[in-house]
Amino acid sequence: MSDLKSQNQNVKLKSNNVKLRAYQFSLDIISFVNRLPNKRAFWSIGDQLLRSATSIGANMIEGQASSSKREFLKFYQISLKSANETKYWLCLLRDSYNELMPQCRNLLDEATQISNMLGSSVLTLKGKKKI
Repeated sequence: MSDLKSQNQNVKLKSNNVKLRAYQFSLDIISFVNRLPNKRAFWSIGDQLLRSATSIGANMIEGQASSSKREFLKFYQISLKSANETKYWLCLLRDSYNELMPQCRNLLDEATQISNMLGSSVLTLKGKKKI
């Protein structure tokens, strides 16, 4: 019973910790890109996807060293932009190669959830959303 309780706490922690989710998402994207077909178009799209997806968490971590709230907000805005760019590349892969559709859908769902969490954080930091 206590194992089940700790598993539920880990799931809850994951769902609320955007930095942890962005890190795991980066690992998932690395694995996904390494399995893309070895064709020229996928090299370019895979590279762009890898850059944008790993940038999400990297900018959040860099923002932790910010010297002001304004600078911190800027890093979160950049993370949000990277998350949105990541969704673009995943949609392009999903729509151009049917065999990738199931994997892209799962990754796209996670990218959307991370993007929503970042968007909410940005609004809160701007003072446009009450906590």
